[in-house]
Amino acid sequence: MAVQAHATAKYIRTSAQKAGLVLDLIRGRDVNHALATLRFTRKGVAKDIEKVLRSAIANAQLKEGFGGDVERLFVNACYANQGPSQKRIRPAPMGRAFRVVKRTAHLTVEVTERAEVTGAGAAKRARGAKPKAQSKGARKGSGARKSTAAKTGGAAKAAEEAAG
Repeated sequence: MAVQAHATAKYIRTSAQKAGLVLDLIRGRDVNHALATLRFTRKGVAKDIEKVLRSAIANAQLKEGFGGDVERLFVNACYANQGPSQKRIRPAPMGRAFRVVKRTAHLTVEVTERAEVTGAGAAKRARGAKPKAQSKGARKGSGARKSTAAKTGGAAKAAEEAAG
């Protein structure tokens, strides 16, 4: 059975929406690729998410039944829930006051050990890699491109017969 572990950071001073944008970048990726992505993401919350991800990896390593290979871990789920908001007052013109809402978020990252693949599924191509070239006979739509007359079908033939 695959090992699952999670880590949560509470009361992080960012909105859940802003954190969710960064979490979308790492969802489903292996942990090393996710850490590299977070390292070069130009958002302030990326450092906090990186800390939570490292904590989740450490939690997985301490679990009973962990295979010992961090390379097999991937980000199974990650989400940002809204935390409590601090309400502040900012002076406004003519004696009025504007409300400032300082939002917080609870960040959760869950990592899972990828099941070992054996057999036919082991030769899966890398993400973003081009598929292998097919033989000419196996390709769909091989041959010359159709002319506009061939595309219109019988309309061109009917026009020729009427003219001739």
